[in-house]
Amino acid sequence: MNPLITSDLDLPGPEPESEFDEKHTDEVANITPEDSLDGHQDSTMDTQDLAPRADDYEAMKKEYFKVPDDLETLAESTYTWHIREWNTLPRKLHSDTFECGGAPWKVLFFPFGNAQNEACSFYLEQGFEKPPEDWYACVQFMLVLWNPNEPNIQMRHNATHRYNAEESDWGFTKFCELRKLVRWNAEGRGLLEEDAANLTAFVRVIKDPTGVLWHSFNNYDSKKETGMVGLKNQGATCYLNSLLQSLYFTNTFRKAIYQIPTENETDARDNSAYALQRLYYQLQSSDNAVSTAELTASFGWESRQIFEQQDVQELSRILMDKMEERMKGTTAEKTLSDLFVGRMKTYISCINVDFESSRPEDFWDVQLNVRGNATLDDSFRDYIQVETMDGDNKYFAEGYGLQDAKKGVIFESFPQVLHLQLKRFEYNFQADAMTKVYDRYEFPNVWDASPYLADSADKSEPWIYHLHGVLVHSGDLNAGHYYAFLKPEKNGDFYKFDDDRVTKATLKEALDENYGGDFTNQVNGLGVAQRNPYTRTWSKQRFMSAYMLVYIRESRLDNVLQSAETSDIPKHLEVKLNEERAELERRRKEREEAHLYMQVLIASDVNFNEHQGFDIFPGTNTHNYQLLAPDAPSLPRVKKVLKSTPLATFTEIVAEEMGMDTDLIRPWGLVGRQNGTIRPDTPLIWDNITIEEAAQKIQARMPPLRIWVETAQRREDGTPDFYDFETLTNSKNPETPTLLFLKHFDAKAQTLKGAGHVYIGKHKKISELGPLIQEKMGWPQNTNLRLFEEIKIKMIDPMNTKKTFGESELQHGDIVCFQEILSEEENKTLQDQGKYTDPPKFYDYLWHRTDVWFADRTEQDNDDKIFKLELSKIMSYEQVTQKVGQHLGVPPTHLRFSTVHSSTNKPRQFVRGLPTQTLSSIFSPTYSAYGAVMNTRSDCLMYEILEMPLSELETKKLVKISLLTEGIAKEQIVEVLVSKSGCVADLINPLAKKAGLSDDFVEHIRLYEAHSGKIYKELQLDGGVQSFNEWVTIYAERIPDEERNAWLEKGDRAVYCFHFDREVSKTHSIPFKFIVKSDEPFSKTKARLAERTGFKDEQMKKMKFAVVSRGTLPRPDYIQDDEEVLTEKLISSEDMLALDHVNRARPVNGRGDVMMIR
Repeated sequence: MNPLITSDLDLPGPEPESEFDEKHTDEVANITPEDSLDGHQDSTMDTQDLAPRADDYEAMKKEYFKVPDDLETLAESTYTWHIREWNTLPRKLHSDTFECGGAPWKVLFFPFGNAQNEACSFYLEQGFEKPPEDWYACVQFMLVLWNPNEPNIQMRHNATHRYNAEESDWGFTKFCELRKLVRWNAEGRGLLEEDAANLTAFVRVIKDPTGVLWHSFNNYDSKKETGMVGLKNQGATCYLNSLLQSLYFTNTFRKAIYQIPTENETDARDNSAYALQRLYYQLQSSDNAVSTAELTASFGWESRQIFEQQDVQELSRILMDKMEERMKGTTAEKTLSDLFVGRMKTYISCINVDFESSRPEDFWDVQLNVRGNATLDDSFRDYIQVETMDGDNKYFAEGYGLQDAKKGVIFESFPQVLHLQLKRFEYNFQADAMTKVYDRYEFPNVWDASPYLADSADKSEPWIYHLHGVLVHSGDLNAGHYYAFLKPEKNGDFYKFDDDRVTKATLKEALDENYGGDFTNQVNGLGVAQRNPYTRTWSKQRFMSAYMLVYIRESRLDNVLQSAETSDIPKHLEVKLNEERAELERRRKEREEAHLYMQVLIASDVNFNEHQGFDIFPGTNTHNYQLLAPDAPSLPRVKKVLKSTPLATFTEIVAEEMGMDTDLIRPWGLVGRQNGTIRPDTPLIWDNITIEEAAQKIQARMPPLRIWVETAQRREDGTPDFYDFETLTNSKNPETPTLLFLKHFDAKAQTLKGAGHVYIGKHKKISELGPLIQEKMGWPQNTNLRLFEEIKIKMIDPMNTKKTFGESELQHGDIVCFQEILSEEENKTLQDQGKYTDPPKFYDYLWHRTDVWFADRTEQDNDDKIFKLELSKIMSYEQVTQKVGQHLGVPPTHLRFSTVHSSTNKPRQFVRGLPTQTLSSIFSPTYSAYGAVMNTRSDCLMYEILEMPLSELETKKLVKISLLTEGIAKEQIVEVLVSKSGCVADLINPLAKKAGLSDDFVEHIRLYEAHSGKIYKELQLDGGVQSFNEWVTIYAERIPDEERNAWLEKGDRAVYCFHFDREVSKTHSIPFKFIVKSDEPFSKTKARLAERTGFKDEQMKKMKFAVVSRGTLPRPDYIQDDEEVLTEKLISSEDMLALDHVNRARPVNGRGDVMMIR
């Protein structure tokens, strides 16, 4: 809600620290006088003769109850309640009902305060017993408490509220302090006199122009109210949402996007055009706000880009460029340029002779200055203003010499859809920082572009433009929010697109309120200051202002806004997304019904016999569970079962799946013991209970329910060969059989597998288990065995064969591990092979084992160089290198490893091969001042095969050299190892050998160092390499013939050159050195530049060139004409030549802030 307030009052939902954040026993919306929007106290008690009397209702309305600007009144009412015997009134009471705007109203009154006893409370309440369906009313009201004997003594409060069934009352909890009711002025008179007072309610019902006037937006449905949906904000992507919605409602653009072939695409994250198609289809068909996560993933953006607000103009240009590239060869190939591209001309025209030099160029948008311009037309006049070149600044015209001339820019045509970027952010030299421009800047709903066109422009159709979109920034440079006002239909209304919320808007909201300037320009009763919701500061300047405008040419409106029909949507797109929605609906239904089901894990001897590890099968909490494949035979089956399923029915289902008769299987409940193991405990024999009740009986309250299924053969009489329940559970009988699980450790095969289960009486000695094992394994009776009990993880104890099972305290579900005793020679052979010779050691290996993936650091995308090894976490660094070296067939001394980043899968720092280093410590988290940093994968290492032992490598320095073999068109990264104490000259021979350089190249080689895309210095051969770091780039090139053979005449000079994209700080590409000749017109200089750089003519035409000096705040001095002489503009030795063109490559060093869409 955005209430109009002309008194001190409290907004709904005060901040927690507010003294008015009260818990009300009566649920009424409240406003308190102490927390107003503008801090101005207008709720006063008047005693002056000049103030209107409270009983003069018309005068009161005229003075204190004015109609809000630009809003229409539907109905008004005035009601006065004569309150008598105040001090005897009940705690809460209502006035009589009165009517306004076809609805009943009444005043709710707490004489001694609502949930507090400091002040009386008054509220205006709708009087319906049950409001009509979808009823609401936008109401402006004023409550006046006044003295019946002296109407000039009065207290007023004003408010606005949107009443509906959920929000039926609104008012003031602290209307007036009780102590001031009876004694206000020096004469001792107050509002309450003779225990009586009057309360007058002035009520005005306001017409809702947009359907959301003073709306709280609780349960607001954009689709229902507007027929459109918004986009979800991922963190700081509101700027992206605004641009995407603007382009979406440029219907021709949307239809062109649909025409890009994507039938063979399977993952939207790999194709930005496919992701945009999916996004636009969802905007067109979804009932809820749509996520942009797929689209930003397809851009290749990581969390940094998602949580940082980027430059909208740059994003727009790159997105257009990428989509235009995707449209090549399709029916939509020329659509974007036809829609968005205009043409302008930069010219120098002589005044006294007939000579003009000009350079036409295309533009996708126009950047306009806000500072110093009050209107859109002022900005365009500023843009095309003419500069006179005379005096010392005369222009040299070929064939005419120095001439007075006019220099400027003129438009030859504007596009059908004109994007205007308003420079709301600029560099403040005094503050030495970027700042927002808050100046008032007006733009029209209908605009005539013809005054800014060249005389030669085609004016057969009017150049009238209609406003289609206003993209707004609210806040300041450091904190803010983006949203858009768009007009989807030619003759329709504007709508506000604020991330996931879409609302109808007035023309004033779309235009006037986004002009910027001061709040004094808006007479709305809120005073001259408002609170910025993003900085939480008060300001007289509007914090919301337009930063981008979208105009559509009047004669092209029908074409640009042509209806996007369902038939325009690619069929495969519709089918795919409908399938995904059906799957989401299935999952939603599954989640809703999840409380009716429970998961049951079903294991049997089949799983146990395949299990190599602890317990009888690998549960989700079992160590090394993650090493198993999803279809591993040791894993138990998982079934989703209705909790109400009878146990007997469940048993029948399991028997059928196992292919057995129901009476030949018996389920046992597995329970968790205090030592952390999970073992069978009790047979589940209660057929008349449900599966949920069975879980409760065995106290398996934590899901999932685990069951082991025992199977049996039939006896001769046809009955199942099971011990009965009473026999198994009779703890007093010493001959009670005990269920034991057997595991066989095969030292030669290095396996530990289940060998089924047996029953044996508690009175029997442990040695009597031997014959049962020999029979089960088919071994001779003289086979010598060693027996161990698997008590719990890391506790595998040898068993005393002289004791009985009862004395050893074995119980149902315990595990006995057996091993065939080996000879000393066999043991020694196994030990020499690095194998384990007894179960405790092998169990220890199982506890520490882990699968580790290895990838070649130098060929990270080569799947053939990826392999997996099963290793132990307690292996030393040397043992790990031996295992990997053995797999790769290389000496372990020639291997080096690096850890892998957990989110990017990129290599991190190299592992130090310390003697105390183990595999576990390699994967341990790093630590900083803020604690552990868990950013390392614990299952992956990258390896590098070295040309020398690692110990020798550590005395070397690795230098990455960007080798330029074909001008600056081709770059090859070559890594060279030199001694840390070496010099630059030591780089040349290994570089030449590794890259196969010719003798001529080596003889004329030049190495130079660059920072942030600019040449810092040329390297001397005797200079050291120790200072090189990852933040600099070392380039190596053959000095061009032109430079070597140049005979520098007077005025000639060498200049360093670099590339940037619109802003000098956004450097890219390869910097280079270039010879500039005196008195050479720039047209010839450009030709030599093309030869030096390898750029094609088409690329050179799109470039701009400027002279930039080194320094903290360099400003580009652009070369405007091909006849200019570059040496005349290069004044200082620090001056450089800069090439301004779009960056089509990655940022310099991968660290720039150039936006990328892959």
